[in-house]
Amino acid sequence: MEVFWTPRAKDNKSLVKLLREEGAVKSDRVASVMGKLDRALFIAEGERNLAYMDCPMQIGFNATISAPHMHGSCLELLNKHLQPGMHALDVGSGTGYLTAAFALLVGDQGRAAGVEHIPELVEQSIKNVRRSPAASLLEPGVLSLHVGDGRLGWPEHAPYNAIHVGAAAPQVPQPLIDQLKPGGRMVIPVGEGAQELVVIDKGPDGSLKQWTASSVRYVPLTSKDEQLRGGV
Repeated sequence: MEVFWTPRAKDNKSLVKLLREEGAVKSDRVASVMGKLDRALFIAEGERNLAYMDCPMQIGFNATISAPHMHGSCLELLNKHLQPGMHALDVGSGTGYLTAAFALLVGDQGRAAGVEHIPELVEQSIKNVRRSPAASLLEPGVLSLHVGDGRLGWPEHAPYNAIHVGAAAPQVPQPLIDQLKPGGRMVIPVGEGAQELVVIDKGPDGSLKQWTASSVRYVPLTSKDEQLRGGV
């Protein structure tokens, strides 16, 4: 996986600018939402000096927040499926960063749900969002963060125009395919050891088209107990 290591990004604005220069962020729309969501608000206070490095960071419980270039790449892949009024699901929502980005993109007529099976991470992610420009979307339920097994999706707000999975699955979970709306798109890392960022498009007739966007390296999508043990 190509990593844009960026020690010269001193703040969120310069980080987004660098991601545009490197090609991870291409559209004004994605640049705008990443510019609004200061990554430091989603990082532990004692580690915020590293917030603008383009690398993943540990957030506890054997979980990570993805590198900024991966957030940008996934937002670009899902951009057309995160239009106002659409529904989005973020599996393995972690810090809440990407769920918040989804909520800002789909707007107050849409829905953005995050699912994370570690209760402490969900609690912290809500606190993170409350510090961000997406805070106003929590109370009306546009943005919601839930404790649950993300491999089962979140049926309450299905079907989804966009589904993002933030951990690598050995195979694509069928419940996520079932909850993807015809015309929708899922982005999910797949593989054990060697991993690929797989894009799945569901046609209007329910047919699936799958292609690979890039090689990646994510933590595994597994059960809560396996994650806490650091297993796969």
